[in-house]
Amino acid sequence: MKTGKILTALNCSAFLLSAVSCTQEKVSQPNVILVFIDDFGYGDLGCYGNTQHRTPNIDRMADEGVRLTSFYVASSVSTPSRAALMTGCYPRRISMHVNADPSPLMSRGRQVLFPVSHKGLNPSEITIAELLKEQGYTTACIGKWHLGDQLPFLPTRQGFDYYYGIPYSNDMDRAYCPLPLMENEEVIVAPVGQDSLTYRYTTKAIDFIKKNNKKPFFLYLPHNMTHDPLDASPAFKGKSKNGIYGDATEELDWSMGELFRTLKEEGLDHNTLVIFTTDNGAEPRFGGTNLPLKGRKGTTYEGGFRVPCIIRWPGQITAGQINDEVVTSMDILPTLAQYCGFRVPDDRIIDGHNIAGMLETGEIKSPTEVFYYYQKQQLQAVRWGKWKYHIPLEQRIIGPHLPDTEPGEELLYNLDEDIAESNNLVAGYPDVVAHIKQLIREVRNDMGDWEYEGQNIRPAGVIDEPFPRLLK
Repeated sequence: MKTGKILTALNCSAFLLSAVSCTQEKVSQPNVILVFIDDFGYGDLGCYGNTQHRTPNIDRMADEGVRLTSFYVASSVSTPSRAALMTGCYPRRISMHVNADPSPLMSRGRQVLFPVSHKGLNPSEITIAELLKEQGYTTACIGKWHLGDQLPFLPTRQGFDYYYGIPYSNDMDRAYCPLPLMENEEVIVAPVGQDSLTYRYTTKAIDFIKKNNKKPFFLYLPHNMTHDPLDASPAFKGKSKNGIYGDATEELDWSMGELFRTLKEEGLDHNTLVIFTTDNGAEPRFGGTNLPLKGRKGTTYEGGFRVPCIIRWPGQITAGQINDEVVTSMDILPTLAQYCGFRVPDDRIIDGHNIAGMLETGEIKSPTEVFYYYQKQQLQAVRWGKWKYHIPLEQRIIGPHLPDTEPGEELLYNLDEDIAESNNLVAGYPDVVAHIKQLIREVRNDMGDWEYEGQNIRPAGVIDEPFPRLLK
C-alpha cells in the first residue's frame, strides 16, 4: 500500500479471500464476543499500569492474549466511535461524525446523537452483525447502542437478532423520555436504575451464550459504564480505592470474569475470540485516567483516541504478547472476515485492514500507515508512521461554529519515543511536515473537512418525524 492512499474495500476483499482459506483449517467459525466499555482510559487497567483498580480478570485476559498499546478508535466520543466499529469506516466517511439535528433543542453541531434524534446509522451501511448473520451466526447486542433510537436505526434493523439495552448514553434521562431499557424494539423499564446496568447486561450475556452454545454466535456487549453518571451494584459500591469510578471499573472486571467462566463451563473457551476495548478515552474529572498519555475524551491528543485493547483466543493468538503496532477499531471488521469466513463488502470503501497475521505472530508490521484524527467536522491531526502532526489553527478549515481548538500551534511528535506528546519536533523535520501536509490535502479531497464535502463519503440515515422511546 502506498503511503497516503486509503485502502479500498476491493483491495481489502481480494486479500482477505486468499487468507480465509488458510485459517478455516484451524477453527471454523469461532464465536466472537466484542466488549466495548464507555469513556474508559488508557491507564485504567492493572495491565496498563493502574495501581488503584483491581482488574484481575482483564489482566489475566492480557496474559492469555495480546495487549495492544497503540490501539486507536476513530473518534474521541461515543456515536462516531461506535459507527466506525460497526462498519469499519471513518465516521466522516459515513456521515456519522456530528449530530446535525435541525432543532437547537437536539444540540445541533455536537457529535453524539440525542434522544428522539432525526439521524442514525444508515440502514444501507453493512455492519459486522449483518456480515456474520449471513454466515449463520446468531447475533446479539446487549448494552448501549447510540447509533439512532428510531426504529430504522435500532440494532434489530442492523443485523442483530436480539437487543437488550439503552439506545443512547445513560446521562440522557429526559423529563419527556425517562431513561429506557429496551428489549428488541420495546421499552420494558423506564427509567432504569443506573446501579443495575452492568449486572443486567452480564446476566443477559451469559444467558445468550448458554442458549447458543451449539452454534456460532456474535455477542456485542457495549457497557454503559464508565460513562457519567457512574454507578455500581451493591456488591461493588464503596469497595474500590477510587470512588464510584473504581467501583464501576471493578464490577466491569467481574463481568469479564463471569464471561470467561461461562465460556469454560460451556466448553467454548478455545473456540471463542474475545475483544475488550472502549469507545474513547476517559474524562479525568470523573475518576478515569489516560496516563501516560496527554489529553482526554473529546480531544485529538492521544488520551482521546488511544485506548486499551486486549484480544484473546486460546490456541490461535499467541499468549502474553504486547504489541505496539498501530491498530484501529476499524480493523476489527476485516479481521473478523478472515476468521469467520465472510467477504468484506466490495461495493464501497472500507477503511479498516486485516490484522489477523499480526495478532497471531506479533511479527508482522501494521498495514495502517496513516491515521486521521477528526474532531466533529474538522480534521485536527494526522499520524504517519511514528509521527503525529497537529494542524495549527491558521491551517485548519474553520466553519461558522469553531469546534474544540486545542492546540493552537504547529506540533510534531515522535510517538515511538514520546507518547505523552511533550517534545515538539516541528522545527527539526520540515520534510516530515511537508509529507503530512500532502496527506492532509489528499484526505480532504477524499473525506472532506468542515463543510467541504469529500468525494467518497456516504449519507447517514435521516427520518422526518422521530418519536420518544417510551414505556407502553
